[in-house]
Amino acid sequence: MRLPSSVLVSVSLFTAETTAALYLSSTYHSAGDQIWQCFTLLFTLVPSVLVQLTLIFIHRDLSRDRPLVLLLHILQLGPVIRCLDAFCIYGSSGQVEEPYVTITRKKQMPREGQTEEVEQEVGQAEGKLVTHRAAFARTSVIQAFLGSAPQLTLQLYICVLQKGVSVGRGTLMVISLLSIVYGALRCNILAIKIRYDDYEVSVRPLAYLCVFLWRGFEIATRVTVLVLFSSVLKVWVLPVVSANFILFFLHPWVLFWSSRSPFPENIEKTLTRVGTTTVLCMLTFLYAGINVFCWSAVQLRLNDPDLIDKGQAWRRLAVYYSLRFVENTGLTSMWYVHRTEIYQLVDVPVLELSLLLGYATAVFFMLLFYQFCHPCRQLFSSSPAQGFWECCGPLCLLRGTLSQSGSERTKPSGEDVGDDPPSVNIGDIGQSLCGAV
Repeated sequence: MRLPSSVLVSVSLFTAETTAALYLSSTYHSAGDQIWQCFTLLFTLVPSVLVQLTLIFIHRDLSRDRPLVLLLHILQLGPVIRCLDAFCIYGSSGQVEEPYVTITRKKQMPREGQTEEVEQEVGQAEGKLVTHRAAFARTSVIQAFLGSAPQLTLQLYICVLQKGVSVGRGTLMVISLLSIVYGALRCNILAIKIRYDDYEVSVRPLAYLCVFLWRGFEIATRVTVLVLFSSVLKVWVLPVVSANFILFFLHPWVLFWSSRSPFPENIEKTLTRVGTTTVLCMLTFLYAGINVFCWSAVQLRLNDPDLIDKGQAWRRLAVYYSLRFVENTGLTSMWYVHRTEIYQLVDVPVLELSLLLGYATAVFFMLLFYQFCHPCRQLFSSSPAQGFWECCGPLCLLRGTLSQSGSERTKPSGEDVGDDPPSVNIGDIGQSLCGAV
């Protein structure tokens, strides 16, 4: 039985960020900054309430007689008591023989083209720890993108306006960034475990390091771009962020309505149609919040029983990062054109180059993870490099066609054009490019 270290990390980040935010809001109150105090408390209390509701929903406490646990959740202390419960279960495991066990079957990663199925006995204590880990993995994502991400953006914006970083604000920013990166890392791990549920997945430390660096550079670059843009064009920041959010929020619903599938009824048996709709709306709300700041690692599919598209979407990944790069470049260019005297002491070309290199570094570690460090890369139908070249194949074909037609137009009318060139399809281009790699 593994130590519930992920539970401890989630609770530590939650309590540290909440404590730092409450201290910083008290300093804002002492300085008379009522607006900053209200926003700081808003981005602290709202995700905290959502975390409590998520833990109650996953553990189904409303249908059980546990008034003390519900009281602690009302007092926003639910994650702490859950963490203590997880470690008590871990400490008492093995002392008493469990009368009931569950047999689970998992496939191992294929070796030499063969896959073996292994049976494991899961006792009640280990099953409870699995529930705790799953619950805190989801609450970490909620805390990261509905609380820490807007909190980090707000505090960095205040630093730009006040031209300084206080100790309390800097501490909260560091904790918020760690919380976002950890939440994004949990997104990747959840996506892997959901997509490859039949397999025994083991993530190595090098894979965690790659994901941590990938998400760290990606989120830091994105937040910096949004803060720079909002500091000079305050009127336009809300439409830009709202357009991003609404687009990602409606995309799963549009795909669901276009498929004309029946309404999903397998979310939770005790939920009514209204309750199921509310859960799906909250799920798509979280999905949109993640994609505003970084790649969500999963594609919601509301007509699927697991609500997740289990295919490897290299094309969507390439399109997302390409469009995000274009958007970040456009927002940075707008900031460069409309920058004010606040940035007189800032070396603008170095800052823009740093943002560009930061985003490129994030893409590099992302490709490194999927190409070499992904725990289930042996099950990929195609490698990330092949998927990338397949996406670029139509562009290469179009470029070759245009250049060929241009060269034909420049030939003199008296010269023989000759035989037609052999036709080339997209698959041949992708194979030749992948062979060159």
